[in-house]
Amino acid sequence: MTEPLPAHLFDEATRVTAGDSRWQGRTSPDYWAFVGPFGGVTAATVLRALIEHPQVQGDPLAVTVNYCAPIAEGPFDLDVRLVKANRSSQHWCVELSQGDADAATLATAVFAERRPSWSHQPAQMPDAPPFSEVKRHPDTNMSWTRQYDFRFVEGRPALGASATGEPHSSYSRLWISDRKPRKLDCLSLLSMSDAFFGRVFHARGELVPFGTVSLTTYLHVSREELAAEDITHVLATADAKVFNRSYQDQHGELWSPSGRLLATTTQIAYFKA
Repeated sequence: MTEPLPAHLFDEATRVTAGDSRWQGRTSPDYWAFVGPFGGVTAATVLRALIEHPQVQGDPLAVTVNYCAPIAEGPFDLDVRLVKANRSSQHWCVELSQGDADAATLATAVFAERRPSWSHQPAQMPDAPPFSEVKRHPDTNMSWTRQYDFRFVEGRPALGASATGEPHSSYSRLWISDRKPRKLDCLSLLSMSDAFFGRVFHARGELVPFGTVSLTTYLHVSREELAAEDITHVLATADAKVFNRSYQDQHGELWSPSGRLLATTTQIAYFKA
């Protein structure tokens, strides 16, 4: 009898189980960041709980995650609540907590029925050599970054450069995939929308204390359309408009190799520098 193949580390890290009134998940050491789990995997875990909820209808359209406090290593609870539903959309709220502590993460999500309509994409995919022709970025010390394959076309972080003088560009254009290839779905797409290195790292040329405070990602394709793309990597761009009084913004795009805009994302993040 053939042994089943082991689950992908991403699927293990985002696994959830249904309880009597709450869902449960557990942090993964494979996706650990500075003081807690990588925010993209936390967002994907929240989205998985929604996708697997028996009441959910439609496709994820928008996901906002507010990271209220670090998540400690170990199990956590997900309190999932349908706030409002109509014929076209559902609005959900998810509260992630551990024990009797206040919520460590608060999230909202909109699911929608994506009906056939007029379509137009004025945005154009940025130029880039094929994924296979771009050199992979070296591993860093954080475990979560070792689970991804980063291939910079432009804006490779020059860590170790001097942080004095004029700031460096905060713009990056790169291919991103799971280190062990995994067919892209809305869970991994959401996680990759937070997989950019902190823009402040690029601007200053050094690592500084950093953490995402609030992330919003808009998904522009249905799950069926994304499955039809049949891809394992995306071309991604990220930039910042302002760094001020310990906070920076970030906005990004994720494209399929065929030139389809799959998702756009924005966030506000804390830094200490």
